[in-house]
Amino acid sequence: MSAERPAAVGAAALAERVSGLSLTTRELVAGYGGSPVIHGVSVTVSPGEVVSIVGPNGSGKSTLLKAIVGVVETMAGSVSIGERDATGLASDEIARIGVGYVPQIDDVFAPLTVRENLEMGGYLLRNREIAARIDQVVGIFPQLGRMLGRRAGKLSGGERKMLAMGRALMLSPALVVLDEPTANLAPIIAGTVLKQHVRRLAETGASVLVVEQRARAVLEISDRTYVLGGGQLQMEGTPEQLSASPAFIESFLGGGSRAA
Repeated sequence: MSAERPAAVGAAALAERVSGLSLTTRELVAGYGGSPVIHGVSVTVSPGEVVSIVGPNGSGKSTLLKAIVGVVETMAGSVSIGERDATGLASDEIARIGVGYVPQIDDVFAPLTVRENLEMGGYLLRNREIAARIDQVVGIFPQLGRMLGRRAGKLSGGERKMLAMGRALMLSPALVVLDEPTANLAPIIAGTVLKQHVRRLAETGASVLVVEQRARAVLEISDRTYVLGGGQLQMEGTPEQLSASPAFIESFLGGGSRAA
């Protein structure tokens, strides 16, 4: 498949293979070394939906994601992915269920080329399947097709994020979990990552859960948003509902580069 193939065609091809998995956490308690960071957090994500989580630094957003994907200890509550109880499963088992996870840092292998990164993302695939999957991922993110031989360490911040998402898509995930995909990016590049790349993941049919500091920007691409504070849910709603909330406006939409 040509690297110039329209993104919509590639997304449609992938959507034929992706049946989104719902995600539900119920009263989830998780943390490190026996000390909880999040307390009784319940969230849901449906297929084809972008659900965002916002909140101040230290509120437990990343810990919630890591608990969902099996990176940190779950102490109480439950995680359901589709019809399966995924509470406490190891991260490799979570991946086999159909979950793609893009961490905030260490999201690509800098010494490897773009193609090699994508191949690493398809580690559960048969060798003969990998090239076809790369073609499909390039159909969604055509820019990757023009840089397959470039080392990931030479990419711009926005290109690295695109590669990280493409690598996550190599296993046709039915649920994609993103931890601050715009961290350390300039505002213009951050907007492109959210509006083009993150929203495009949902267009494949996948469920998308994204933690993001840029509340105003992520609301524009979200179907629903949860607000986390002190390790607990403080409010939730659609972008329209939260944008009309004085408490949310004062805390997250009142200005500053991180809110923009």
